[in-house]
Amino acid sequence: MAERSPEGVKYYRLSEIEAQNSFKSTWIIIHHKVYDVTKFLDEHPGGEEVLREQAGGDATESFEDVGHSTDAREMASGMVIGELHPVSASAETCTCVTGTDVRSAWWSNLVIPTLVAAIVTLVYRLYVSES
Repeated sequence: MAERSPEGVKYYRLSEIEAQNSFKSTWIIIHHKVYDVTKFLDEHPGGEEVLREQAGGDATESFEDVGHSTDAREMASGMVIGELHPVSASAETCTCVTGTDVRSAWWSNLVIPTLVAAIVTLVYRLYVSES
């Protein structure tokens, strides 16, 4: 369950937030703050689908990409129910940073195009030599 900090901030773990992904309860994360947007689904100018796509997860990038107005940000501040637990926040950051291992993809960026070029060259030479 949610924990309270000594300052009175209510912290939610990522697993708790992910579970709030239904029409009865829809939570999202924006800048490590947890928002209950359930009652706002019908009123959202972009449609409820936009919020439902982000339900139970981090919507920070999507929120910032749209460029919400000051009024929208003030309205959102009234929906804050807590913050992402620091342990969940650091785990989430680590996952994002180590999501792709660049060293394991070298072959697809070098070997496959080289093989394709060699095969095309071979087929071309065979075609020209027969003509």
